[in-house]
Amino acid sequence: MNFGPTEMIILLVIVLLLFGAAKLPKLARSMGEAQREFKKGLRDNDEPPPPADEKITMTRAELDAMLAERETKAPKDGNPA
Repeated sequence: MNFGPTEMIILLVIVLLLFGAAKLPKLARSMGEAQREFKKGLRDNDEPPPPADEKITMTRAELDAMLAERETKAPKDGNPA
């Protein structure tokens, strides 16, 4: 779908009527921030994953300690976080 100048003007008038002149700068600013965050997230995802042949090992005691710590931080109402 390609927008021409007439369609863009109509769209801008509708946005102006819906949001008002006072809120348009705030709306534009928040849209710009959202776009920057989105692009930052895409750049962060471009990092290659660790090699598949790298193995992570831990002792049984380390695993038990990690599980015990997780249980102490879990909510008491029984719903897993």
